[in-house]
Amino acid sequence: MNKQNGTLVILTRNEINGLKAIFDKIPVDKVSDVFAIDYKSTDGTLEFFKKKHIKVVQQEKKGRAEAFRIGCRNAKSENVVFFSPDGNEDPRQIIPLLECLDDGYDMAIASRFMKESKAEDEGVIAVRGFGNQAFTQIANVLWRGKLTDSINGFRSIKKKKFLELNPDTEGFGIEYQLSIRALKKRFKIKEIPTVEGNRIGGQSTAKTFDTGMLFLKIIMHELKVGKKF
Repeated sequence: MNKQNGTLVILTRNEINGLKAIFDKIPVDKVSDVFAIDYKSTDGTLEFFKKKHIKVVQQEKKGRAEAFRIGCRNAKSENVVFFSPDGNEDPRQIIPLLECLDDGYDMAIASRFMKESKAEDEGVIAVRGFGNQAFTQIANVLWRGKLTDSINGFRSIKKKKFLELNPDTEGFGIEYQLSIRALKKRFKIKEIPTVEGNRIGGQSTAKTFDTGMLFLKIIMHELKVGKKF
Protein backbone atom coordinates (compact mmCIF):
# COMPACT_ATOMS: atom_id res chain seq x y z
CA MET A 1 0.00 0.00 0.00
CA ASN A 2 1.35 3.39 -0.97
CA LYS A 3 1.64 5.77 1.94
CA GLN A 4 0.82 9.47 1.89
CA ASN A 5 4.02 11.52 1.97
CA GLY A 6 3.89 13.47 5.21
CA THR A 7 4.59 13.59 8.91
CA LEU A 8 1.68 13.15 11.29
CA VAL A 9 2.35 14.85 14.63
CA ILE A 10 0.03 13.71 17.42
CA LEU A 11 -0.17 16.21 20.28
CA THR A 12 -0.99 14.90 23.75
CA ARG A 13 -1.19 15.81 27.38
CA ASN A 14 -3.15 13.23 29.38
CA GLU A 15 -5.31 12.13 26.43
CA ILE A 16 -5.72 8.45 27.24
CA ASN A 17 -9.52 8.57 26.97
CA GLY A 18 -9.42 10.16 23.55
CA LEU A 19 -6.70 7.81 22.34
CA LYS A 20 -8.63 4.73 23.42
CA ALA A 21 -11.74 6.01 21.67
CA ILE A 22 -10.34 7.11 18.32
CA PHE A 23 -6.84 5.71 17.82
CA ASP A 24 -8.02 3.03 15.42
CA LYS A 25 -9.43 5.80 13.20
CA ILE A 26 -6.11 7.67 13.01
CA PRO A 27 -4.35 6.72 9.73
CA VAL A 28 -0.96 6.02 11.33
CA ASP A 29 -0.28 3.28 8.77
CA LYS A 30 -1.12 5.52 5.81
CA VAL A 31 1.51 8.24 6.32
CA SER A 32 5.24 7.99 5.78
CA ASP A 33 6.17 9.37 9.21
CA VAL A 34 4.33 9.59 12.53
CA PHE A 35 5.24 10.42 16.11
CA ALA A 36 3.67 11.91 19.21
CA ILE A 37 4.73 14.92 21.23
CA ASP A 38 3.72 14.55 24.85
CA TYR A 39 3.87 16.97 27.74
CA LYS A 40 4.25 15.08 31.00
CA SER A 41 1.27 12.75 30.73
CA THR A 42 0.56 10.64 33.80
CA ASP A 43 -2.69 8.92 32.80
CA GLY A 44 -1.36 6.05 30.70
CA THR A 45 -0.91 7.99 27.46
CA LEU A 46 2.79 7.10 27.22
CA GLU A 47 2.15 3.43 27.90
CA PHE A 48 -0.57 3.45 25.23
CA PHE A 49 1.81 4.82 22.61
CA LYS A 50 4.45 2.26 23.57
CA LYS A 51 1.93 -0.54 23.09
CA LYS A 52 1.00 0.86 19.67
CA HIS A 53 4.68 1.30 18.67
CA ILE A 54 4.34 5.06 18.24
CA LYS A 55 7.51 7.05 18.88
CA VAL A 56 7.12 9.74 21.55
CA VAL A 57 9.09 12.97 21.72
CA GLN A 58 9.01 14.36 25.24
CA GLN A 59 8.07 18.02 25.59
CA GLU A 60 9.76 19.77 28.49
CA LYS A 61 8.46 23.32 28.02
CA LYS A 62 4.72 23.70 28.48
CA GLY A 63 2.46 24.95 25.70
CA ARG A 64 0.89 24.14 22.35
CA ALA A 65 3.16 26.55 20.50
CA GLU A 66 6.24 24.74 21.77
CA ALA A 67 4.72 21.43 20.64
CA PHE A 68 4.29 22.81 17.12
CA ARG A 69 7.91 23.96 17.02
CA ILE A 70 9.16 20.60 18.27
CA GLY A 71 6.97 18.87 15.72
CA CYS A 72 8.47 20.71 12.78
CA ARG A 73 12.02 20.27 14.05
CA ASN A 74 11.54 16.50 14.29
CA ALA A 75 9.46 15.94 11.14
CA LYS A 76 11.15 13.78 8.53
CA SER A 77 8.82 14.91 5.76
CA GLU A 78 8.36 18.33 4.22
CA ASN A 79 4.60 18.05 4.66
CA VAL A 80 3.47 18.17 8.30
CA VAL A 81 0.01 17.80 9.84
CA PHE A 82 -0.85 18.40 13.51
CA PHE A 83 -3.56 16.35 15.20
CA SER A 84 -4.97 16.35 18.75
CA PRO A 85 -6.76 13.10 19.70
CA ASP A 86 -9.24 14.75 22.06
CA GLY A 87 -12.35 14.05 20.00
CA ASN A 88 -12.68 17.55 18.53
CA GLU A 89 -10.67 16.82 15.39
CA ASP A 90 -11.81 14.37 12.70
CA PRO A 91 -9.01 11.88 11.92
CA ARG A 92 -10.55 11.21 8.49
CA GLN A 93 -9.28 14.62 7.38
CA ILE A 94 -5.61 14.02 8.20
CA ILE A 95 -4.88 12.65 4.72
CA PRO A 96 -6.89 15.36 2.88
CA LEU A 97 -4.98 18.06 4.76
CA LEU A 98 -1.68 16.53 3.64
CA GLU A 99 -2.97 16.15 0.08
CA CYS A 100 -3.59 19.91 -0.04
CA LEU A 101 0.15 20.42 0.37
CA ASP A 102 0.83 17.98 -2.47
CA ASP A 103 -1.53 20.10 -4.56
CA GLY A 104 0.72 23.13 -4.13
CA TYR A 105 -0.68 24.85 -1.07
CA ASP A 106 1.66 26.10 1.65
CA MET A 107 -0.80 25.55 4.48
CA ALA A 108 -4.20 23.90 4.87
CA ILE A 109 -6.70 24.48 7.67
CA ALA A 110 -9.68 22.39 8.73
CA SER A 111 -12.31 25.11 9.02
CA ARG A 112 -15.19 24.88 11.49
CA PHE A 113 -17.03 27.79 9.89
CA MET A 114 -17.45 26.96 6.20
CA LYS A 115 -20.94 26.20 4.95
CA GLU A 116 -20.35 22.45 5.06
CA SER A 117 -18.76 22.59 8.52
CA LYS A 118 -20.16 21.92 11.96
CA ALA A 119 -18.73 22.84 15.34
CA GLU A 120 -19.05 20.91 18.59
CA ASP A 121 -21.84 21.63 21.07
CA GLU A 122 -23.63 24.36 19.17
CA GLY A 123 -24.97 25.95 22.36
CA VAL A 124 -21.58 26.38 23.98
CA ILE A 125 -19.67 27.26 20.84
CA ALA A 126 -22.03 30.05 19.87
CA VAL A 127 -20.12 32.52 22.04
CA ARG A 128 -16.67 31.02 21.46
CA GLY A 129 -17.36 30.65 17.74
CA PHE A 130 -18.41 34.28 17.48
CA GLY A 131 -15.12 35.33 19.04
CA ASN A 132 -13.13 33.04 16.77
CA GLN A 133 -14.82 34.41 13.67
CA ALA A 134 -14.38 37.97 14.89
CA PHE A 135 -10.62 37.50 15.25
CA THR A 136 -10.52 35.82 11.85
CA GLN A 137 -12.24 38.80 10.26
CA ILE A 138 -9.83 41.20 11.97
CA ALA A 139 -6.93 39.25 10.44
CA ASN A 140 -8.64 39.26 7.05
CA VAL A 141 -9.16 43.03 7.11
CA LEU A 142 -5.68 43.88 8.35
CA TRP A 143 -3.79 41.45 6.13
CA ARG A 144 -6.09 41.06 3.12
CA GLY A 145 -7.21 37.51 3.76
CA LYS A 146 -10.25 35.42 2.96
CA LEU A 147 -10.07 32.87 5.77
CA THR A 148 -13.08 31.49 7.60
CA ASP A 149 -11.14 29.91 10.51
CA SER A 150 -7.74 31.37 11.29
CA ILE A 151 -7.58 29.81 14.73
CA ASN A 152 -8.20 26.08 14.40
CA GLY A 153 -5.11 24.05 15.26
CA PHE A 154 -6.07 21.12 13.04
CA ARG A 155 -3.93 22.04 10.05
CA SER A 156 -1.06 21.06 7.81
CA ILE A 157 1.89 23.14 6.69
CA LYS A 158 5.08 22.72 4.73
CA LYS A 159 8.04 22.47 7.07
CA LYS A 160 10.09 25.10 5.25
CA LYS A 161 7.13 27.49 5.33
CA PHE A 162 6.70 26.97 9.06
CA LEU A 163 10.36 27.80 9.61
CA GLU A 164 10.02 30.84 7.34
CA LEU A 165 7.13 32.14 9.46
CA ASN A 166 9.26 31.67 12.59
CA PRO A 167 6.33 31.71 15.07
CA ASP A 168 7.49 33.05 18.43
CA THR A 169 4.25 33.25 20.40
CA GLU A 170 3.32 30.84 23.16
CA GLY A 171 0.40 28.61 24.03
CA PHE A 172 -2.78 28.65 21.97
CA GLY A 173 -1.67 31.71 20.02
CA ILE A 174 0.43 29.62 17.65
CA GLU A 175 -2.33 28.93 15.12
CA TYR A 176 -3.48 32.54 14.94
CA GLN A 177 0.05 33.82 14.50
CA LEU A 178 0.77 31.26 11.78
CA SER A 179 -2.38 32.35 9.93
CA ILE A 180 -1.54 36.04 10.21
CA ARG A 181 2.05 35.61 9.10
CA ALA A 182 0.98 33.36 6.23
CA LEU A 183 -1.38 36.12 5.08
CA LYS A 184 1.45 38.65 5.32
CA LYS A 185 3.65 36.45 3.14
CA ARG A 186 0.77 35.81 0.73
CA PHE A 187 1.12 32.06 1.18
CA LYS A 188 -1.26 29.78 -0.67
CA ILE A 189 -3.75 28.68 1.99
CA LYS A 190 -6.46 26.07 1.51
CA GLU A 191 -9.40 25.56 3.87
CA ILE A 192 -11.45 22.38 3.96
CA PRO A 193 -14.70 22.00 5.92
CA THR A 194 -14.61 19.95 9.10
CA VAL A 195 -17.10 18.52 11.54
CA GLU A 196 -15.86 19.20 15.05
CA GLY A 197 -16.79 16.44 17.47
CA ASN A 198 -17.41 16.57 21.20
CA ARG A 199 -14.37 16.49 23.42
CA ILE A 200 -13.64 13.09 24.94
CA GLY A 201 -12.70 13.23 28.61
CA GLY A 202 -11.20 16.13 30.50
CA GLN A 203 -11.65 19.78 29.70
CA SER A 204 -9.97 22.15 27.31
CA THR A 205 -7.12 24.12 28.87
CA ALA A 206 -7.84 27.09 26.61
CA LYS A 207 -9.67 29.75 28.65
CA THR A 208 -11.86 31.99 26.51
CA PHE A 209 -10.97 35.35 28.11
CA ASP A 210 -7.26 34.62 28.45
CA THR A 211 -7.07 33.34 24.88
CA GLY A 212 -8.89 36.42 23.61
CA MET A 213 -6.41 38.68 25.36
CA LEU A 214 -3.55 36.66 23.87
CA PHE A 215 -4.99 37.13 20.39
CA LEU A 216 -5.22 40.90 20.94
CA LYS A 217 -1.55 40.94 21.96
CA ILE A 218 -0.65 38.96 18.85
CA ILE A 219 -2.49 41.44 16.62
CA MET A 220 -0.63 44.37 18.17
CA HIS A 221 2.69 42.53 17.93
CA GLU A 222 2.15 41.60 14.28
CA LEU A 223 1.20 45.17 13.38
CA LYS A 224 4.45 46.30 14.97
CA VAL A 225 6.83 43.76 13.44
CA GLY A 226 5.39 43.79 9.95
CA LYS A 227 7.28 41.20 7.88
CA LYS A 228 10.41 41.34 10.00
CA PHE A 229 10.24 37.93 11.61
